Amino acid sequence: MIGILKKEEKIKTNNLVQRIFVFAKAQVSAFIGGITDYAIMVFITEVFHVHYTISIAIGGILGAVVNFSLNRYWTFPTKELRYKNSINKQLFKFVLVVLNSILLKSSGTYFITTFLKIDYKISRIIVDLFVSIAVNYNLQKLWVFKTVK
Repeated sequence: MIGILKKEEKIKTNNLVQRIFVFAKAQVSAFIGGITDYAIMVFITEVFHVHYTISIAIGGILGAVVNFSLNRYWTFPTKELRYKNSINKQLFKFVLVVLNSILLKSSGTYFITTFLKIDYKISRIIVDLFVSIAVNYNLQKLWVFKTVK
């Protein structure tokens, strides 16, 4: 009986470690996509004098391509399990998540910059942290890259 309980505890511990590892990989993937997105936003805004809300959309699209690729092949790979959806459905769902993310990031950055008088670059980082962890991670893990047993 004690051996069974220890085995169950070990499985729970391994499952928790695995979930933390996947979350950490998702954050690294989001960070790389986010750096791509952020650098493009600043570049387009500062060099071409495009309003930052438009630059956020352009950077968001390019950062999303990086993020999708990393998530599909590194963060949420499927070796034992298969994805619930085909790559075409995953792309469609991912696009919806990205559009939602761009809308939240643009409007949140605009709100903080305009009403709290914080520089758009800092506002963007604040909004990104919230949107990435609270919204994007959960939608990608539980909806876009969902697996079936």
